[in-house]
Amino acid sequence: MLDQAQKVLKAVFGYDAFRGEQAAIIQRVAEGGDALVLMPTGGGKSLCFQVPALLREGLTVVVSPLIALMDDQVATLDELGVAAVALNSTQDAGQQREIAQRIRAGEIKLLYVAPERLVQPRMLNFLQGLKIALFAIDEAHCVSQWGHDFRPEYLQLGQLAELFPGVPRIALTATADLRTREEIIQRLHLQGAERFLASFDRPNIFYRIVPKEQPRKQLLAFLGERKGDAGIVYCLSRKKVEEVAAFLAEQGYPALPYHAGLSNDLRAYHQKRFLNEEGLIMVATIAFGMGIDKSNVRFVAHLDLPKSLEAYYQETGRAGRDGLPADAWMAYGLQDVVMLKQMLNNSEGDERHKRVEQHKLEAMLGLCEEIRCRRQALLAYFDEVLAQPCGNCDNCVDGVQTWDATEPARQALSAIFRSGQRYGVGHLVDILLGRDNERVRTLGHQHLSVFGVGKALGEGEWRTLFRQLVARGLADVDLDGYGGLRLTERCRPLLRGEVGLQLRRDLSSKLPKAAASKASQLVRSDQREQWEALRSLRRKLAEEHSVPPYVIFPDSTLLEMLRQQPASLADMARVSGVGARKLERYGEAFLAVLANNEPVAEVVDLRHELVSLARAGMTPAQIASQLKCSEKNVYTLMAEAIASQQLSLEQALDLPEDLLGEIQDVFLDGEGQLPSVASVAGSFAGQVSEGVLQCVRAALQVEFEASQ
Repeated sequence: MLDQAQKVLKAVFGYDAFRGEQAAIIQRVAEGGDALVLMPTGGGKSLCFQVPALLREGLTVVVSPLIALMDDQVATLDELGVAAVALNSTQDAGQQREIAQRIRAGEIKLLYVAPERLVQPRMLNFLQGLKIALFAIDEAHCVSQWGHDFRPEYLQLGQLAELFPGVPRIALTATADLRTREEIIQRLHLQGAERFLASFDRPNIFYRIVPKEQPRKQLLAFLGERKGDAGIVYCLSRKKVEEVAAFLAEQGYPALPYHAGLSNDLRAYHQKRFLNEEGLIMVATIAFGMGIDKSNVRFVAHLDLPKSLEAYYQETGRAGRDGLPADAWMAYGLQDVVMLKQMLNNSEGDERHKRVEQHKLEAMLGLCEEIRCRRQALLAYFDEVLAQPCGNCDNCVDGVQTWDATEPARQALSAIFRSGQRYGVGHLVDILLGRDNERVRTLGHQHLSVFGVGKALGEGEWRTLFRQLVARGLADVDLDGYGGLRLTERCRPLLRGEVGLQLRRDLSSKLPKAAASKASQLVRSDQREQWEALRSLRRKLAEEHSVPPYVIFPDSTLLEMLRQQPASLADMARVSGVGARKLERYGEAFLAVLANNEPVAEVVDLRHELVSLARAGMTPAQIASQLKCSEKNVYTLMAEAIASQQLSLEQALDLPEDLLGEIQDVFLDGEGQLPSVASVAGSFAGQVSEGVLQCVRAALQVEFEASQ
């Protein structure tokens, strides 16, 4: 079974080897066993059910929570030559009937469907009349009522075990602590499933958390090193999303807002633009992003504190899914804590639920104030041990300065207590610094014993200290008392002198500018022009095929082309991510760019002129002379024009009929898919060029697809 899986991996997906536990998972599911898979975003979860789907007989049903995610995966599979469809609410009755007919006829290998549609009796009856190969339940953490992405419909998916007893099921998620894992197993009836727990680590992401001072200026400093990169900026409120998106647009950054208050059509339009365009920034609430498959998001920035480490992990995990360097940056302040505590206080749910959420918020705060490696702390939350500091977070790279805050902390706690446990940080700082202002005098606080005792520290240092006292649970926000601070039980040992307190020293304000991104150093300066040419070709092809650019090839594959510099189709086939279908469709075009080392926009824009000249009866040699490019380039563009049906084979080439028939026969001798040009070229060495074969094959492919 593994040998077959390996062949599918290379032929269809273009990869030489499985990663991590993919091989074991695929073997388990392909042989009919159930599996629970925890794998980080970008770890290759989709392959864990797509490969078994191609190995097993029948239809694989993929449960997916979002239409955008379904459409994305279907488009990706279509580019690979895999028959996949999605059934969703955007289709009319006629389209849905046509899909049902294709499924009954056995033409479809993967069906993507939302959980609410799958559990309808009519849908279940339809599936019971078919040969089902596999059920794949993606984003399985949506079944957890404690989770931040709970979807009630997921609770009904447990019935698949009873209705389809012989069909294997695989549940997949990138975010699930021990409690959520048990809930998935319980509710989906996966007690017999083998568990595959991959590392939660995303080593390519650089984590940086800074104290919030002037957030917009801080964000601009961060973005200044990342011009042209795609990214997501998360904010807590819809109003802030709109304001930040407008601000970034004013500053020359292409930015769009995304939140639940926008119309469905506008949200879908903004999401589509983000997927299809390069270098766009989406400013969003957490309503955006679950299951977004855009592989080359180079950064995720948080302007507000997420409410839990699960949310932080999932949101930052939308960066760098291609495995290349990416950045997770966050600015947070005490006001974030106040706002999240207020939201929690006003939320529905029993006290037990609120206590769980409170603990999650405290864990999030703990990461922000962490003095050891951020990655070690983050992974520890998910019950994973990272033996050594990661070397790829701000704490590891910049180092953390700590200071003995025992005495100032006692003074701060004393100021809270002696002023009546009802005032905010601003007023408490005024007391400690001995500011003789009107409010202090009105309240008589100039007579407190702590008035003016804190002049050894500046205002910023006091504000930092109060923020850290709240984060450590030594003080709390009194939500009933308009956000004033009050003491907690935890501060007693410190006030009694039984323990000391070490706090981290904020250095952000002393940094001249944000650190440069590793993502901006992906390409050497001498390769920059060729890199942009490859991206430009990808963008043009994506527009023609109506798919996002990363569906043509992800950045990681373009980088491999840049590094390996393939000179032939055989070389290109060895590039990771170039499968048979994509080699045939796009191999020559990308080879032309690499060979010419010139901006591809000029090459690709030649196609319209080339089509006109070919229709006028010019030969490839004459067209090459007219357009001042190589004959090889002309054949590549001709083959693309034939594939997109802008040009017929007769218009492109004037071949003797018997030679054309001979070439077609050789291509059609293979069973199933047409053989590659490289495998046929030897039969016609000295007779015709590979470019001619490419054109003939493109014409046959058009006929082949039309007959399916």
